[in-house]
Amino acid sequence: MTSKPLNLFQIYIRALKLLESEKYLAIGLALASIFIAAIQLAEPILFGRVVDALSKGESAFGYIGLWAVLGLFGVIAGVIVSINSDRLAHRQKNAHLATVFEKAMALPQSVHATRGSGATIRTILAGTTALFWLWLGAMREHFTALFGIILLVPTAISMDARMATILVALAATYTLMNVLVMRKTTYGQAAVEEHETALSGRVVDVIGNVMVVQSYARLQAEAEALRGLSRELLTAQFPVVTWWGILTVMQRSAATLTMVVIFVAGAVLVGRGELTVGQIVSFVAFATLLISRLDQLSAFVVKVHQQAPTLTLLFELMDEKANSEDKPGAKPLENVAGAVAFEHVNFRYGGSPQGITDVTFAAKAGETVALVGPTGSGKSTTIALLQRFQTPSSGHITIDGQNIADVTIQSLRQAISVVFQDAGLFNRTIGENIRIGKPDATDAEVERASKLAEAHDFIMRKPGGYGFMIGERGLSLSGGERQRIAIARAILKDAPILILDEATSALDSETEAKIKRALDTLRTGRTTFVIAHRLSTVADADEIFVLDHGEIVERGRFDDLAQGTGLFARLVAEGGFTVPKTTETPPDANGKR
Repeated sequence: MTSKPLNLFQIYIRALKLLESEKYLAIGLALASIFIAAIQLAEPILFGRVVDALSKGESAFGYIGLWAVLGLFGVIAGVIVSINSDRLAHRQKNAHLATVFEKAMALPQSVHATRGSGATIRTILAGTTALFWLWLGAMREHFTALFGIILLVPTAISMDARMATILVALAATYTLMNVLVMRKTTYGQAAVEEHETALSGRVVDVIGNVMVVQSYARLQAEAEALRGLSRELLTAQFPVVTWWGILTVMQRSAATLTMVVIFVAGAVLVGRGELTVGQIVSFVAFATLLISRLDQLSAFVVKVHQQAPTLTLLFELMDEKANSEDKPGAKPLENVAGAVAFEHVNFRYGGSPQGITDVTFAAKAGETVALVGPTGSGKSTTIALLQRFQTPSSGHITIDGQNIADVTIQSLRQAISVVFQDAGLFNRTIGENIRIGKPDATDAEVERASKLAEAHDFIMRKPGGYGFMIGERGLSLSGGERQRIAIARAILKDAPILILDEATSALDSETEAKIKRALDTLRTGRTTFVIAHRLSTVADADEIFVLDHGEIVERGRFDDLAQGTGLFARLVAEGGFTVPKTTETPPDANGKR
């Protein structure tokens, strides 16, 4: 069900609060808007005075001169406000785009899994764009229009309360019509945003899996599915745009009727000698100015109302609690030896039974520990808790005796290198991907890490070598090549704690043997956690922990567990662990298999 977005006042106030870093400039622009509004209000009055002076045969040059001077000041002020509003809005948009992007990257993986990458991307880009137009519209037009209306009403009343009543009635009519249409479209606009998010999410999802789409001949099916989402979007959109069309017609009708009433009432009052022709001219100019300001204000309000669901989602994203937030007084983890201990750790994913229960173990500095068990047994959850991607519901985890909940998350993750089953490469050069482990690494350090990972030779066969662009998620490389780059990245980082999550799963036996030698060297003096289904990667572990349904059901060395009668022995006997086989042919000069 679509949730109700924030109301306009809440959105407006929060958006303006985001200008805190440039609040004095924003205040200055608001004051300049008052000045511009006052100048624009003086023009109808001077217009009327000029008409009265000319009708009496008097000189009007004084009024005309004052009108020209005020007009010049108004133009200068308008240019200053316009330029600075543009610059302010652009600076703030870029600043908050970076801030929200950084916040999104720090959110728990569960949030990303729930939202979806497409929805998050749309929220960030569309939300910050909506903020840009809100700030720009507020500084360039809204403040001037609002202050103009506020100043116009008492000025008109001071000239003639009867004629001013017509203008007040017009303003009230505009306001009521806007409120009516906004109430009619609040949930409809939220539904439109929901459909647009689904549409963009689908595009990101399909483009990100284009190889699967092509392999399974899903081109037509996915295109038709997207057209279906587009039709649903239009179905939700048409009632909303219809109401805004009705609003425009009603506003035009009200404005036309107001002008007619002013002319009729003015003619009557002039005929009675109660108003001069110049005063009627001033009121006509007041009405024209008021209609212009009401149109500006209405367009701004409509724009904000239409963007309310988008901005609501953006603010919700900004308010999400990041899992990278440190406790007050958190200290950096320094001089890490790598002794890791889990003490009665419990964790559950929301209301799900999945998680871990009373997990207790210790790994001495420099030891290699293997976590094995069936799918869903809690291996990945245990590793996620060690990296603080999740927080235990009870119990605690220590490194060198320090509770990881009490240290800064930046220092914690700097102490850990990870090689994932999915290499996790960026659409950048090979060198840039390896340097993620150590951004300031020299070329020699990158090359050394690559040689240890048995990656240097195939890298040098690529056009441009370390400058070769690997494409989206490294799809221009083979699976083994991607994995070796990921291993080189971990080697370069040189962290005291190493996590190997199926790190050799994509390698053939010959390459794996070379990688294993490199990893054996890398593991020396480092605490290593291995998640694997290959005998070769767990056989020489100092200790193996067997998990099942979130609990450690066995622990010991490979030979002892394999000769027993427990789950580990059954996994070995039933093929739960595999001996690596050669699955890839050597790469050619272009790195193709």
